[in-house]
Amino acid sequence: MEENVNMSVSPICEKDGKKYAYVTFEQDGKKAEGQIPDCKIEKYEGFTEDEVKLLELYMKTELKTLKKTAASVNVFDAFLKG
Repeated sequence: MEENVNMSVSPICEKDGKKYAYVTFEQDGKKAEGQIPDCKIEKYEGFTEDEVKLLELYMKTELKTLKKTAASVNVFDAFLKG
């Protein structure tokens, strides 16, 4: 997989008492969306299955950092910047 993959992390969401966040990867028209803490890609388009496995491994390896990022996302600030 090429080096330049853009990633975004959602704020923490909660459903049925379970906290999670979405992680989105994009590269040259390809897109994949997964969830943490499960570290599973749920939807993808354009990425190969091997690339999806690498993205899931990345999420597992960087889970602590991704959780911190999700916790620090301020939806209101992001809305004002958009």
